Amino acid sequence: MNSVTQTFKAWAFQDVVSDPRARRGLALVAFVLATAFGAQVGVRFPWTQVPMTLQPLFVILAGAVLGPRLGAMAIATYVMVGAAGAPVFSNGAAGLPWLLGPTGGYLLAMPAAAFVTGAVAGASAGALRLFLGLTLGTVTIYAGGVSWLLLVSGGGLATALSLGVVPFIAGDVTKIFIAFFAAKSLQGTSFGRL
Repeated sequence: MNSVTQTFKAWAFQDVVSDPRARRGLALVAFVLATAFGAQVGVRFPWTQVPMTLQPLFVILAGAVLGPRLGAMAIATYVMVGAAGAPVFSNGAAGLPWLLGPTGGYLLAMPAAAFVTGAVAGASAGALRLFLGLTLGTVTIYAGGVSWLLLVSGGGLATALSLGVVPFIAGDVTKIFIAFFAAKSLQGTSFGRL
C-alpha cells in the first residue's frame, strides 16, 4: 500500500468516538440501518416469492467486521425491529406475519449467519478463513430459508432449492466477494477493532 493510501486510510478511520461501548453501539446501529437499506434494494423474480436483496451482504459483513456476538446482536436487532412493525424488510414490509411468510426462514437465520461468519472469520483472519466464514454465513442463510420454505410450501427439497437457492447463487457469490474485500480493507483499522 502506498503512503497516500495509508494516510487516507488513517484519516478516514480515525477514532471519532473513543468510548468502546459507544463505538460498539454505533456500529450495531450502523449495521441495523445498513441491513434495512439493503432490504430495500431488491429484485423480484416472477417464479419465486423470495426477492434478491442486499441484506445478505450486510449480514455476513456484520459478522466479519463486528465479530460473532456483536454481529449477531446487530442482525437480531434488525429482525426484532422489523417484527415490531418498522418497515425495514424487503419492499418496506414489516411485522410478525412477514416472518411467517416465505422469507421468514431467511430472516430468522440471519443472526445465526452473522454469528457463524464472525466465529469462523475471527478478528484478524487470513484470507482463506475470512472467505470460508463469509461463505458459511451465506450457507446458513440458505439453510434457514430452505428449511422454512419446506415447511410453508409443502413442496419437496428440489422445489425449495430451485425457488430459494438456485436463483440467488450468482448474486450471493458476488456479495461474498464484496464483503471479503470490504472486511479485508477494515482489518487493522479502528473500525475493525470493535
